[in-house]
Amino acid sequence: MFDLGQLERAHQVVGAAMPPTPAHAWPLLAQRLGADVVVKHENHTPIGAFKVRGGLVYVERLQRERPQTPGIISATRGNHGQSLAFSARRYGVPVTIYVPRGNSVEKNQSMRALGANLVEHGEDFQSAREECERHAEREGLELVPSFHRDLVMGVTTYALELLRAAPDIDILYVPIGQGSGICGCILARDLLGLKTEIVGVQSTEAPSYALSYAAGTVVKTNSSNTLADGMATRVPDPEALAIIRKGASRIVQVTDDEIADAVRAYWTDTHNLAEGAGAAALAAALQDKAKLRGKRVGLILSGGNIDFDLFWKWIARNENVTAAATALV
Repeated sequence: MFDLGQLERAHQVVGAAMPPTPAHAWPLLAQRLGADVVVKHENHTPIGAFKVRGGLVYVERLQRERPQTPGIISATRGNHGQSLAFSARRYGVPVTIYVPRGNSVEKNQSMRALGANLVEHGEDFQSAREECERHAEREGLELVPSFHRDLVMGVTTYALELLRAAPDIDILYVPIGQGSGICGCILARDLLGLKTEIVGVQSTEAPSYALSYAAGTVVKTNSSNTLADGMATRVPDPEALAIIRKGASRIVQVTDDEIADAVRAYWTDTHNLAEGAGAAALAAALQDKAKLRGKRVGLILSGGNIDFDLFWKWIARNENVTAAATALV
């Protein structure tokens, strides 16, 4: 999709808007997994998620090459939309974002605060995306897809930072939504000539990429009912699937309960807030714990944008914790 020189230039574009995110080794996580662990903290970007990088690269190119574009439009469950809103505001481009009804209240508020015209439509992401496409055609707006070369090149910059800082990672776990993050990790690894094993992670309630990876072709699902909304994908992108099938060793599926355990583990072991998709890599590594002893493990904490009510539900799921917290109120 791009060479190392192009990726370096994309990193400069991203770096003009934000510093590199940290990659920390947490002793309590290492004890929990029985392995050496490095966490890439994409929850520390200006929008609290990795996708801001892709938006910056996409909108910068758009403004440089087609400054007459009247505006951009896209569909999202949250982080992609926040990325585009943040980037569009930086470059002075109007932006409209479609979300499904019942979407994260706090992500919706964030997108509006960043200047997006937010439209709620449909019962899931696919419905919102289809209406978004009709709106784009009616109004002549630039339709920004969930997967695009510029978006991938932008998010690949986090993998470039991580793998240059820790080229000895044996196995890297990456959550999969529409696929830009894991594709970026695969492409950065290959451009740097490393041998890191890359493992994708999906929800058991939204396994479209896992099913497609196994089948060797795009497999759509009828629902995506995971509470980890960053992984709630029903229709894989064919280009992303091709990269994943070529460059990932496998895809692990994790339950919402396992994700909840990982959210709590990040909170207790690192005092970092992880959204569902952000905690999925740790959930998968915990599944694989018996295989990881003696290895250097990388985890992508892809974002921390979790609604308070869901965070409370997952953190306080233990009845004793809930009772103790209630007694303090």
